[in-house]
Amino acid sequence: MKLVKIISWITLIIFAVIQFFPVNYNQSETIPQTDFMIVNKVPATVYKTLHVSCYDCHSNNTSYPWYNKLQPVAWYLEKHIDNGKKDLNFSVWGDYSDRRKKSKINSIMNQIESGEMPIYSYTVIHRNAIISKSDKEAVIKYMTSLKDSL
Repeated sequence: MKLVKIISWITLIIFAVIQFFPVNYNQSETIPQTDFMIVNKVPATVYKTLHVSCYDCHSNNTSYPWYNKLQPVAWYLEKHIDNGKKDLNFSVWGDYSDRRKKSKINSIMNQIESGEMPIYSYTVIHRNAIISKSDKEAVIKYMTSLKDSL
């Protein structure tokens, strides 16, 4: 019993100490002129779908949940967001070359169509991020027309 008490105290102390190691939050006060939504004429349904289902991990402005204030959750989320932005960052879309835009559009369409995006671990908590069949079709139709115009 004494060992369990010692382990519990050590765990509690470690949990308290790691709270003092903050993360750099992915938030911005402004929307850059290179943002996907500004660079392109995005229909309202596609705008809403991308904003709700993609922008938290794939832009420079994340809406954080309350539990992001707790470590190690904040570390996990920041690593996840950093990885998402490495793959695709809608905030710098205007800086991409046409070739890269086409590649990203193909990837977006394939991953939305296959259900890979948004990822399951995100939609478990953010139920509104699940993309309906009609919204998938609208996004894919829009992305196809965007790719054809490049």
